[in-house]
Amino acid sequence: MTKNIKVSLIEDDTTIREGYVFLLGNATDINVVSDYSNVEDALKKIGEDKPDVLLLDIELPGISGIDALPKLKKILPETYILMLTVYEQANNIFRALGTGASGYLTKNTPPEKVIAAIREVMEGGGPMSANIARMVISSFQRSDQSPLTRRETEILEHIAEGKSRKKIAEELFIDLETVKSHIKNIYQKLDVHSKEDALKTAKEQKFI
Repeated sequence: MTKNIKVSLIEDDTTIREGYVFLLGNATDINVVSDYSNVEDALKKIGEDKPDVLLLDIELPGISGIDALPKLKKILPETYILMLTVYEQANNIFRALGTGASGYLTKNTPPEKVIAAIREVMEGGGPMSANIARMVISSFQRSDQSPLTRRETEILEHIAEGKSRKKIAEELFIDLETVKSHIKNIYQKLDVHSKEDALKTAKEQKFI
């Protein structure tokens, strides 16, 4: 089998990036044509690389992976972009998929599954880690009558996972007061006075 699938990487963690380069390079049909530590450097050269598939980290210094998507798609309209992330955040997932990403993988995805995902996307598939796929499916099962905004829904989902307000603020890159304000609005909209009642009502009404 010839190395006919050209792959590029944008990942700021040197260890992770070099690990992907090594593992993908050992696949019989994959040729890693370039790797970058940030979007800014990639935008200067990646048009010449012409990868078939781009593995794009979301949490990057400078321009984030999601903000880079439209810029990269403009340069590489035919390239399939697979997002790589540590966080399984609903807001990020739908932004990425809505802006041109072809798949969404968490960084704990086993190497053989990353290779399989590259092959799958080349055949027209939309590979996703199992947890991501479940999140996408559940979003379609939600009631469209929810009074909550997307951000409020996201915060309530984090609360349902047992995360503290401080942890939610860190993961969503917002300050603690903003989280508290959102939670206050959630309580008002659901007409409840506690976290437990908010979760109970939201689940019964299929808002989350």
